[in-house]
Formats: sequence, structure tokens, C-alpha cells
Amino acid sequence: MLNSGKAVRDKDGKIIQAAAFQKGEDETKPGRVQPDRRWFGNTRVISQTALDHFRTSLAAKKDDPYSVLLRRNKLPMALLDDAANPALRKRPHIVETEPFAETFGPKAQRKKPRIDAGSFEELGKMGAAAADAAELAASISGSGVMEPLASTVVEPQTHADFKEPIYAKGTSRRIFGELYKVIDSSDVILHVLDARDPLGTMCESVLESIKKEKSHKQVVLVINKCDLVPNWVTARYIKHLTPRYPTIAFHASPNHSFGKGSLIQLLRQFSQLHSDKKQISVGFIGYPNVGKSSVINTIKSSKVCTVAPVPGETKVWQYITLTKRIYLIDCPGVVPASSNDSQSSIVLKGVVRVEALPTPSEHIPALMARVKPIYLSRTYDIPLPNKDDPTECWKPEDFLDKLARKKGRLLKQGEPDLDSVAKIVLSDWVRGRIPFFVPPPERTEELNEAEARIKRKKDLKGKGKASQNEEVPGVKQNLKTLIQKNTFVPEDIEKIEEEFEAPEEEAAVAEEGVEEEDSEDEEDEDDLKWNDVFEGINSGPVPAEAAIDNGVSEDEDTANKKEARMTTNKACYLWSSDELILTLLSTQRKPANFYTSNNVKNKNRSKAALMRTLPVGKKGGRKSAL
Repeated sequence: MLNSGKAVRDKDGKIIQAAAFQKGEDETKPGRVQPDRRWFGNTRVISQTALDHFRTSLAAKKDDPYSVLLRRNKLPMALLDDAANPALRKRPHIVETEPFAETFGPKAQRKKPRIDAGSFEELGKMGAAAADAAELAASISGSGVMEPLASTVVEPQTHADFKEPIYAKGTSRRIFGELYKVIDSSDVILHVLDARDPLGTMCESVLESIKKEKSHKQVVLVINKCDLVPNWVTARYIKHLTPRYPTIAFHASPNHSFGKGSLIQLLRQFSQLHSDKKQISVGFIGYPNVGKSSVINTIKSSKVCTVAPVPGETKVWQYITLTKRIYLIDCPGVVPASSNDSQSSIVLKGVVRVEALPTPSEHIPALMARVKPIYLSRTYDIPLPNKDDPTECWKPEDFLDKLARKKGRLLKQGEPDLDSVAKIVLSDWVRGRIPFFVPPPERTEELNEAEARIKRKKDLKGKGKASQNEEVPGVKQNLKTLIQKNTFVPEDIEKIEEEFEAPEEEAAVAEEGVEEEDSEDEEDEDDLKWNDVFEGINSGPVPAEAAIDNGVSEDEDTANKKEARMTTNKACYLWSSDELILTLLSTQRKPANFYTSNNVKNKNRSKAALMRTLPVGKKGGRKSAL
């Protein structure tokens, strides 16, 4: 028994017995770790056929945006990368291309290159002679000197080469540092686009880097500001972008939002997908002023992020709690560097604050080249220069002059203030007051024929299952319910495609419900109604006796009322246990409530409240209703 941890000493102070766990070197034995098979538990040994099956089955699903691999960290994903696979690297087969017998020895076929110079001195003299001949030819032609190399020419910088610092907004190292933090912290990335120019506001370089380095993160495209363009434009862009990534149409508004339910349902499915984590983070990225913070406020139904109709309002990333399992991350606007974007295109994308532009009138010609004159005339109430030809536009100086005189923006001696009026026009452009949209890319005839062929196969009986795999899955939305803010001319309006209309079954059910209600009202016109007995009481259900007298039971009446909204289009994930893949599809879900399957005490509390409002007799008893 261990009484104390001290060593036992004699009268001279020498240790007789060492303390616990403090033996000397002569008393200790060499330590040895007992081997265990569990050391090698992580090792996996599979056959070559299983490895080939793994590669063939998951190679296509690895980069599919509509498929998610479960337990990705436990799968040998390096085997799917052909570039990292040493067995598939291209090696030069020197022995096959140039055999040893034909390269060396007396039968060598490799020939020595012919050079007119026999030594390096002769080669240098030949080069000097060629330079003298070129100089002589240049003097004869009149140029005087030979054309120097482009790399040796150093042109002095002029005022035209100076770039204002304001046009570099969104490209700083701090902004990209915030972007990298958001991407690293997010499980799902929502790329918000502007519906007026979705392809122009798409960060291609960021998406490529995510696909290459963060391929395990899911990307969803959200087309915001759909109320500023016609519905067919949104539908065409959704159809164009859906093969690349899941795409959702959205309109951020505190009262009249669109796509909010589909997006929240999609985020809930992602939270179920990552069930091994306590919570998931959803990052919002995109250009400045595309509405990232507004989308978060719409989803949260409260003002949790500061928003403004000008770019650059969000300075740093911000965490927002949507539910216990879903967190949203707001990110500042990022502008990827592109050599194709001019200063005017950067301004018209809404990247720069209009108030800080040094010369805003320089960008008005580019704006007028994009917008039809009829829209400018309608917005600012300025007559067209030629009423017979509505396509003829003003000159930029004339348009700014007329608008300045109309708004009273004049300088001394009646000169128009062109810069202040140009700021007004650019501000209206950024805020969406001027109708404009970039036409969606034209669909090729081959693609239309392929989709028509798939639709024909789907319409045939017994071929529905075979054609489902060929069609790209996605979230179906009824774009006809989207309220438009701007008014467009008839030539910019086209018929929306059938895929983005309300399903025919739902419309038919709704019409049947309306017809049944109308027929019941006509039959009950002559009979005594429940509302005629108790006037002014409109709340609460009809008693069972009255419903039986009318020939309709209470269950049938409630079923007819709720039948029109039984089917709803929601997105869900289906799990394939063979390949551990979740696929995004569009299905119909029947809504349910707690009271539909449970009999609780307060189930008929509305009926009880109705009975308490009925008139009472003299002795405290209630009068008979019938």
C-alpha cells in the first residue's frame, strides 16, 4: 500500500528504497511497446476490379453539381484525379520512338544538322553580316532604323495611362482576404447574380478556383432582382445556367419576395445532407450591389445586415443565425480582375459609387448604347429626336443638355451642369429605374431538337422512366407570379416557357374547387343559410348539423377547401445507397400539420370561441340555434 510518495533514506541520507515511479537506471528494465493489429486499422486493401469500379462509377459524379458524395473525407479522392495519378501521367517512350540501334552505332539514322559555318567565329561573322544587311534595307525603305524588339521599347507613361483608384474597388487584398475566409468557412456557397446581366456579374475565376481546390463545397446560383427584367429572360437564363449549377430565381423584398420558400427549403436539405455536422454555414459571394445582404434580410425576415442602394456597404464578413443548424455568412462584394472590362463597363456593373466618380459624363455614351431610346424618353419625359423612328437616339451631349434644363441643373450664365445630371442618370441605372437587360444567349437548333426529342420520349407511354435520367434536375418555380417593377415595350416581351408556368394539375384542381363552390352557392340560395341565422358571425366552422343538412359532411367540406394547395413543388434529395450519392430532384410534397394526426384538447377552440359569442337566455341558458 502506498503511504507516501517519498523515498526511504537511512541515517546518512542515502536512498534505501526509491520513491514511487522514480527508480534508478540499474533497477529499470528496457521498455517495449506491445504491438497491436489496431495500428493498421486505417489500411484498406482492395482488388483491381473494385478500384476500377470505384473510378468509373464516381469519376462522373465527382464534378456533378447535382450530386454530393457522402463521407468524402473517407474516400480515396486522389485516385479520381487523373493528373495526380502517376499511372496515367504521360511519359515519353524514348525506346519506342527512337530505338537504340537506330540512334547510336554504325546504323544510326540521326543526322547532324547542316550549318554553313564551320566554327563559332564564322557563325559570329555571318550574324554581323546579316545585321548590316537588315540595316541597309531599313535605310533604303525610308524608315531609317531597324524595328526594335517590343520587349526593349519603354514608352513613357502619360496622363491617359493613369488609372483612377476608384476603378479598382473590390480588388484589394483585404477584400479578397474576406472572400477566402468566407469560402473556407462555408459548406454551401450561394453565388448571387444580377438578373439584368447574370453572365457579366458571374465571378468565373472564383468559381474555377472553388471547383479546382474546394470541389467538396456545393455551389448554388441565385439570380436576384428578377423583378427588373421580363419573366422570359429569367426563365431563359435559368435554363442556360442550370446545367452548370443549381439556379434559383429570387426577388429580395421584405413584403413581396419571390423564391424565399424554395431557397429556405434547399438550405434545409443541405443541413440534412451534412447530418454529421452540428451546423452548416452558407456563404454569400458575388459582385458589389447585387443584393447579397438583401437576400439574407429577406430569408431572415428582419434587418440583420445593413443594406444600401449603393455598392460597398458591407465592409467585413458577418455571421447570421438562420436556425440552430444553419448559419449565413455575408461577404463584401468582390470584383475579379479582368482585362476585358473597361472603365465604363465597371461603372455600369454597379461596382463604383456614382458620387465618387471624377468625370461621370464620360460613361453616359456607353449607357445610351445599351438602353433603347424609348426607355430613356419614358423615364425622364423627354421627347424622342425622331418620332417616326423610335430607334434613333440623341447625342450624349444633347441628351444631358435637355435633361439638365428640364431638372434645372444649370451653372452660371445658364450653362447646363452635365456632371451632376450624369450622376443622376447613373444612379437611376444602378437602382434599376431605367429598364434594361442583357439578352440571354440564343439556343442552338441542335439543343432545341435534343430537348424536343426527350420531351417526345417522355410523352410516350412507358418511356417516362427512361427519359428522366436524360433531363437535368432542378428546382421548379412559377415565374408567372413574379411582379414586374418596370414596363417593357412589346418587342422585348416573349411568351414564357411551359416549364416555368404553374402545373396544369394544380390549376385544374383549383378550377374544380371554384366550380364546386359556385354550384353549392347556387343550390343554397333558396335554402336557409347558417350565416342568415347568426348575422355578423363570420369566424369559426359550420356546425355538424348544418353541414349534414346541406348534404356535405364536415370532412368533405374541409377537404374541398384545402384541395387547391395540397400539391407544392419542393426540392428534395434522394439517396442512392449503392454509390452514396444524393441527387437534387423536383417532387411534390403533401403539407401536414400537428393537428391533422393528433387529437388534442384545444383542437376545436375556434368552435368553442364561436359558441361563447352566441346570445344567452334570461336564465343563463343558451338559445337553441336550430
